[in-house]
Amino acid sequence: MIIAVDFDGTIVEHRYPAIGQEKEGAIDTLKLLSREGNKLILFTARDGELLDQAVEYCRRRGLEFFAVNSNTPQNELLPGMKPAGGKVSADVYIDDRNLGGLPEWDQIYEMITKQRAQKRRSRKKGFFDRLFGK
Repeated sequence: MIIAVDFDGTIVEHRYPAIGQEKEGAIDTLKLLSREGNKLILFTARDGELLDQAVEYCRRRGLEFFAVNSNTPQNELLPGMKPAGGKVSADVYIDDRNLGGLPEWDQIYEMITKQRAQKRRSRKKGFFDRLFGK
């Protein structure tokens, strides 16, 4: 799955432009999701030096992203560049601005795991379905 993750208020407490304290379980949950084969995209309004600080904050904690503010690593923003606008394409968006707010990180992990399992089940086809193209 492709998972787009906000930074301020989601991975860390909201203290923009400073970096707040890590939200409990955020980094560990995201590292686990990455180890399980999910592609993580940091999708944040931060840019320039503030974006670099956020990426470095995560990197120092062992969290690497597949891409930053983009769907592919090749299109990552160069320092000082602003996003062209628009949303990255993802299966899941984790953001504190969700309707209803941000669930706890253990709940987020559980929701993603269930969604991934449902997605896999819906893709599996039986022998006759594969044979006859159904």
